[in-house]
Amino acid sequence: MWLQSNLTLKPRSRGFHLITDDVIRQLPELAQLEVGWMQLFIQHTSASLTINENADPTVRGDLERHFNEFVPERAPYYQHDYEGDDDMPAHIKSCILGTSVMVPITEGRLALGTWQGIYLCEHRNHGGARRLVATINGGSR
Repeated sequence: MWLQSNLTLKPRSRGFHLITDDVIRQLPELAQLEVGWMQLFIQHTSASLTINENADPTVRGDLERHFNEFVPERAPYYQHDYEGDDDMPAHIKSCILGTSVMVPITEGRLALGTWQGIYLCEHRNHGGARRLVATINGGSR
C-alpha cells in the first residue's frame, strides 16, 4: 500500500518542537499497517525536521541555544538579509538538519525508540503554519 498525505502544523515560535503526536493524529492510516515506513518531508527552506529526545524539554532548549551560537544572526558576510536577521541563519540551519526523516512502521505504530520523537525545528521568529508531506509504504494487517 502506498499513501501520501499533506499535513499542516500550527504556527510555532522559534525553537525545537515535538510534533510526533501531531503527525500520528493526522495519519490514522498508520494503524492499518503491519510493517512499512514513513518519510516525512517539510516543504519549507527555513525550518527542518529531525528525530531526538522526547522526554526532557531541556534538550530542546539546549539544541536551540547551540544552533543559535553555531549559526549566528547578522554575520557580516550574509547577503540574503532582506527578510530579517533570522532568515539566512534559518536557511543554513535547515541545510544542516535536513528536510526529511524516515521512520519505520511496526504493528500500526511508528517504530521510534523509547526516548525518540519527531521535531519540527522552527528557525524563524515567526515562521507561520508549516506544511509536511507524509509518504507511507507498507503492508496491511
